[in-house]
Amino acid sequence: MTTNPSSSAKQAQQALGARLREIRRDAGLTGRALAAATGQHYTRVSKLENGVQQPTSDDIRDWCRACGAEAEAPDLLATLRAVESAYVEFRRQARAGMKRVLGIRAPTLYEETRLFRIYEHNVIPGLFQTPDYCAAMLSFWSRFLDAPNDLDEAVAVRMERQRILYQRGKRFAVILEEQALRTWFGDADTQANQLDRLLTVMSLPTVALGVIPLMVERGAVPSAGFWMFDNQLVALETPTASIEVTQPSEIELYGRMFENLHNVALYGKPARDLITRVASELN
Repeated sequence: MTTNPSSSAKQAQQALGARLREIRRDAGLTGRALAAATGQHYTRVSKLENGVQQPTSDDIRDWCRACGAEAEAPDLLATLRAVESAYVEFRRQARAGMKRVLGIRAPTLYEETRLFRIYEHNVIPGLFQTPDYCAAMLSFWSRFLDAPNDLDEAVAVRMERQRILYQRGKRFAVILEEQALRTWFGDADTQANQLDRLLTVMSLPTVALGVIPLMVERGAVPSAGFWMFDNQLVALETPTASIEVTQPSEIELYGRMFENLHNVALYGKPARDLITRVASELN
């Protein structure tokens, strides 16, 4: 069935088709030979390779099997799942209010995830935010995105989600840049209370919180914050969009990036001392 995806999804669909073409050519098969091996018309092979049609999961499995490239199937299937959902436009979502924006990732994802790996460079993660800090931050995004005013509901959604911090079997590995401690949302009291909240959640048995100091030698500098949900999904946010990564090979790269950041972060008492020192500067 021919699809009519958004421009970003269309590009992803075309990239998937190009990868299928590469696999066929590497196997030394013509389009007609591949079509015969997979039981479809040769014109459909062309449409799939050119991104005119979107393949099904069975198409990808049959394609890889015919080309002797079964090892490629997991990445290709992950790409297929991402074509329509990997790039969600915040402006479109925000028409229904900030509560809808916060709900892009289904609550079931949080319930199913056992290990959360979170890196933030200029903001305290939502799971650790105070209501006032959260309200100040969401107020900006509400204005920026021209969203309806449902701030109280949006804050309530985020506060409710924090209950997951206390569930047995969950682990939260969190790395913050020192800049995240120094970026204000709200006034000095709001920031001071937020840093105090951060010190409190550090003591939870489910949380391992590290802080990377300013002016420290390091081997990795990510361009954006990211959240890893087990080894199933990585989520990043830009000012206008949420990007979801599901390809296993890319998720592995984010895991390596997180490990590099972990190696230069402070933990335990040194991290608490750094947060306390930043908080003292607010007085």
